[in-house]
Amino acid sequence: MIEPVIIGNATLYLGDCRDILPTLGKVDAVVTDPPYGIGETSAKAATRISASSDVWRNPRVKDYGHNDWDVLQPEVISLCRQISRWQIIFGGNYYELPPTSCWLIWYKDNPTSHQSDAEMAWTNLKRAVRHFTWLWDGFKRKVPEERFHLTQKPLAVMKWSISWLPDNTNTILDPFMGSGTTGVAAVQMGRKFIGIEREPKYFDIACKRIEDAQRQGDMFIGENA
Repeated sequence: MIEPVIIGNATLYLGDCRDILPTLGKVDAVVTDPPYGIGETSAKAATRISASSDVWRNPRVKDYGHNDWDVLQPEVISLCRQISRWQIIFGGNYYELPPTSCWLIWYKDNPTSHQSDAEMAWTNLKRAVRHFTWLWDGFKRKVPEERFHLTQKPLAVMKWSISWLPDNTNTILDPFMGSGTTGVAAVQMGRKFIGIEREPKYFDIACKRIEDAQRQGDMFIGENA
C-alpha cells in the first residue's frame, strides 16, 4: 500500500492511479483533466511557436520533458465514475461517455492561437450547459500565473468548475493531478482533496503548491478568529 502525503485537508499519492483508485473507496466528486490521447507530449506542442523555428533554442519555449503520459485511459474514467457521485472530466468529448445536459466549456479567448478555441468538460451534473471565458494563450494570460505543466489549466477555470458542484460536496478527487491546480482550487474553496500523480517531478510541484495554498488559508482563518 502506497503511503500518502498528508497536507492539511489534502491527501496526495505518488503512483499510478490504476493501482491506487481501487483502494480509496467512495468520494463525493471527481474533477480531473485526464490524458486525451492527442499527442500533446514534449516538443510537439512547442513547435506551434513557429513551424520553422528551432524549438530547442527558442527561449520562449519551456521544456516540460518527454513523459509518455498522453495516452487515453478509458478504464480509469470508468472506475472514477463508479467511485464518485459527481464527475467533471475535461476532454470528456474524447471519451465514450453518456449524453449529458451539462457541459462546462472554457473559452480560452485566444483567436490567434494554433490551439483549440475552447476545452469541454463532460459532467453528470443536473444543470444546463455553462461557459467561462479566461485568456490563456501562451504568455498572454488574464492574470500572471506560473505554468508548470504542459496541459495545466488556469486556477480560475478549476475554481469555476468546482463551483458548479452541489454545496454538500466535501471531498474532491483528481487521479491525474499533474502540478496540482485542482488541489489548490479545492483547498482554497474549503474542500477536502485527494490527488494522484505518477511523475515525481510534478508530484513534488503539486505538494509545494497545495502546501502554500493550505498555509495561506490557515493565515486567513487566524486573522478572522
